[in-house]
Amino acid sequence: MASSLSAQSASDGIALYEKYVNPQWVRLLDVLQMNARYSRCIGTELYTEDGRTVLDFNSGYCVHNAGHNHPQIKAAIVAELERDGAAMLQTGVPELAGVLGAQLCERAGGKLTKAFFASSGSEGVEAAIKFSRAHTGRVGMLSAKGSFHGLTCGALSLMSDAFWKDGFGPMLPEVEMVSFGVLEELAAMLATKRFAAFIVEPVQVEAGLRIPDREYLREAQALCRRHGTLFVLDELQTGFYRTGAFLAAHHFGVEPDMIILAKALSGGLIPVGAVLMTDAVYNSTYSSFKRSIVHTSTYSENALAMRAGLATLEVLENERLGERATKFGQKLRQMLVARLDGYEMINEIRGIGMLTAIEFRAPKRLRLRIPFGAFARIHPAMFGQVVVMHLFRDKGILTQICGNNFMVLKISPPLIVTDGQLERFVDAIGDIVELMHSGGRFWSEALAMARRVIGGI
Repeated sequence: MASSLSAQSASDGIALYEKYVNPQWVRLLDVLQMNARYSRCIGTELYTEDGRTVLDFNSGYCVHNAGHNHPQIKAAIVAELERDGAAMLQTGVPELAGVLGAQLCERAGGKLTKAFFASSGSEGVEAAIKFSRAHTGRVGMLSAKGSFHGLTCGALSLMSDAFWKDGFGPMLPEVEMVSFGVLEELAAMLATKRFAAFIVEPVQVEAGLRIPDREYLREAQALCRRHGTLFVLDELQTGFYRTGAFLAAHHFGVEPDMIILAKALSGGLIPVGAVLMTDAVYNSTYSSFKRSIVHTSTYSENALAMRAGLATLEVLENERLGERATKFGQKLRQMLVARLDGYEMINEIRGIGMLTAIEFRAPKRLRLRIPFGAFARIHPAMFGQVVVMHLFRDKGILTQICGNNFMVLKISPPLIVTDGQLERFVDAIGDIVELMHSGGRFWSEALAMARRVIGGI
């Protein structure tokens, strides 16, 4: 039976996925006309079985900073496998974890001197919740509206968007949220001295790439220090030179008590996450010989993930991808502003490093406003997904809208993206923006998608 399933998987994996894993995801990709089969993925390019080459301008939600299947990271993983070492012995000291922990803390700077390794960003958020409670003796957690921290129950509890939480029952008690960037709200909440930690993204990526004023995070840190609340940064999407600096925190001159990392840490090849913390936070959790294993995870510190992490850091720095993210990100935004200037549905183009947002807005002209309003009533994400569909199907470029702001197209290619690929993207989005303003086919495509969505409900 097993061999039969194996052969069948090779010939019809999508059908098996639909039957045994998540049929609704397959249906969604069908509706969006994005259900492609990929034969291989190299650098910034995705090759499909039907002969197309798709440019990846999403990077697996900022996982592939070094590009897909970087040969140096692959070679490091293969070498570790061939070494036949203690990949997950659980009763020894994982030396590679010590080396990677040291390198991460060194690059993060400040007072971050200890690392806890996890298997994902969500798991890192859960660890940060536990560590902050252990350190402060408080139960309350504070976060920012519009944030995205993950889909486990603790991480979900820190998020304001009901879509992600509906149907999953009660979340963590004593969680409050404040408006991102509004210091008055934060100060009032922290003054109650109820909160173990303020967990916040330095840049709210899924909320539409919201970049705070430089002083916001500095003042937030000062308020946390004043009121005995830990200042914790979620850098899951913004870390590892995505914003140009190693951490987005470095742009704002802050020194958090904890930083949560994942995604790009292993080059997109091995699940891994990390929480960096101060000695004080660490010692509050692992406070004695008896409590040395009070928080752990089965796959924490496994040799393959640690080796991949070390290789990824080497690639990011040897290829100077932070500098590249800064230079090419600025160039991309300049090109987009020049190409999209004057279109009424373009509200703003903003970004930091190789994270760029195109924010759309409702049209004013009646002939555009009527179809736009009709599709918004069917589903608020429909307009943005039509843009994504056109880019993928007609232009061979993979993108996505922001998870908590459907009017913002997020542009986050691998940091190795070239001038020519940026120009191809700008030409492509320019053509699609022109199409949406001319009426006709763009809106008829949206109607066709609406019919597919309604038919699939």
